[in-house]
Amino acid sequence: MLDLRGTPCPLNFIRTRLALEALAPGSTLQVWLDPGEPDRLVVESLQGSDQVKQLERIPQIDGSVQLKIIRG
Repeated sequence: MLDLRGTPCPLNFIRTRLALEALAPGSTLQVWLDPGEPDRLVVESLQGSDQVKQLERIPQIDGSVQLKIIRG
């Protein structure tokens, strides 16, 4: 789990990418992000990456966003 709420861009993307690189293929990383630009930029940057097998975006009640990322 990686809670990046309150983390500015592009640090949230960099930290997500580093955490993903540390995982074994097939492992799941859960990331919490602020809505808006952080959410949009991280999702856009990860889509199409060879490190990502599956990406699920789950809006939360408090307005934040949870990403479930399965490493490719």
